Amino acid sequence: MIAALTGMGLSAAAGLNAYIPFMIVALVARFTDVITLPSGFEWIESPWAIGVGAVLLLTELVLDKIPAIDTVNDAIQTFIRPSMGGLIFAATTAAEDLDRSTWMADNPWVGVVLGIVVSGLVHSGKMAARPAINAGTLGAGAPVVSTAEDGASLGLSLVAIFIPLLVIVALIALAWLLVWLWLKVRRWRKRRETRLGPDTAYPRV
Repeated sequence: MIAALTGMGLSAAAGLNAYIPFMIVALVARFTDVITLPSGFEWIESPWAIGVGAVLLLTELVLDKIPAIDTVNDAIQTFIRPSMGGLIFAATTAAEDLDRSTWMADNPWVGVVLGIVVSGLVHSGKMAARPAINAGTLGAGAPVVSTAEDGASLGLSLVAIFIPLLVIVALIALAWLLVWLWLKVRRWRKRRETRLGPDTAYPRV
């Protein structure tokens, strides 16, 4: 279903940055007719929700680019990003005008669970890779990788809303990237362990 693809794309985007897809959904729903949020979710497009979301987004953009602080931020976001993914998935799939289907609207728990799972998987990949990237680049990689993640979250959010059929391709590409990054980090750790020993191969940051 088109609505499910939109929800999955937005949830994956929330796994990278919880507030980018939230803000996009809120602004698109408030100022256009592309998304009409159903009863129970209208608060997302309210001025106060957009204001709070903007502050949280700015905070996330700054903290996620500071080595060591980004790891702490990721730990905190372990609870926030999956929850945001579930919220956004449920809100957008419940807006059944996207595909005239009432099944997701009649079973809202499905959207919440799928959103949490998708967002949680993406967040887990991000959280596992970031400390190794920081250690391997002496912190220089943090702002670069964070900026790339923000761009991916923005792009995936826009694709999910305006070209949802491309979400499948985008999710495959994101999954490939996360697996590639995980394998690269694993190889890097093995090389460090061989050269320095297991106690010094993976410094905490």
